[in-house]
Amino acid sequence: MNILFDEERLRKLIANLNILTGVPANILDLSGRDINLFRGHPPFCRAINDLPEGHERCVACDRCKIQHYQAESGFQHYRCHAGICEAVMPLYSKQNPVAYLAVGCYLDDSPMEEQWEYTRSLLDWWPDGPDALKDAFFQFRRYSKAEIQAYTETLEALSAYIQLKGMILTAEQTDLQKLELYLEQHYMDKLSLESISQQLHIGRTKLCSLAKELSGGRTLSYLITRRRIEAAKRLLLQSSMPISAVGEMVGISDYNYFSKVFRSATGMTPSAFRKSCRDAAAASNFS
Repeated sequence: MNILFDEERLRKLIANLNILTGVPANILDLSGRDINLFRGHPPFCRAINDLPEGHERCVACDRCKIQHYQAESGFQHYRCHAGICEAVMPLYSKQNPVAYLAVGCYLDDSPMEEQWEYTRSLLDWWPDGPDALKDAFFQFRRYSKAEIQAYTETLEALSAYIQLKGMILTAEQTDLQKLELYLEQHYMDKLSLESISQQLHIGRTKLCSLAKELSGGRTLSYLITRRRIEAAKRLLLQSSMPISAVGEMVGISDYNYFSKVFRSATGMTPSAFRKSCRDAAAASNFS
């Protein structure tokens, strides 16, 4: 299905919630991407997102929490990749999830030093060292379990209002759109013609035809690889993650195979691609 967001009304609603509660809320699409309704994140989260590698980690974390939503209903609570409290729940239309309501950027009422030590253990990748973020961390607001429970239950009721007012609308997708969206959301998973056919309820022969239509005569395997390489390029340019970690994040866990596939698609190894692009950017800045 195609998802249409009434961004103006959703943005106003989320801004009002933040004014009343101090807890940021947001809407994620079905792939876990933030649709950019909220900009008032605390200093710690802004610092993380301002760094390309940090932003990629946040994006990957959002995608992961959508894929692993397992609550029977309502919000599922967890800590993000940087140890900050968050929660997420699906918004439905005709029994199908069409988006996810997320809340976060807060701490619980356990001792601050204990929470900081947990977060500190997750920040070994931060360029200036974890302690550079300590002051920003201690600016987070803390909430008791009762306060968070009251807030999330209110938001669960509010989800019906969002649906009633038509703030998120759906339209049926073509099979071509279904395939394109599925690959966008699951390129990092282990994929095969059979598994995609089962998930989309599309016959394998038709699936191959759709893949040719999307790729200009190529195969489904080519489409999957192309999507993975596009994601890998972005990670290589915007983060300092090891090459092996980049491969794992895009669904290719074997380092040698990832390098081979990347070189076949781009004419360069992943490390050469990263160096070439960064050298070009440095030369451009210097001139």
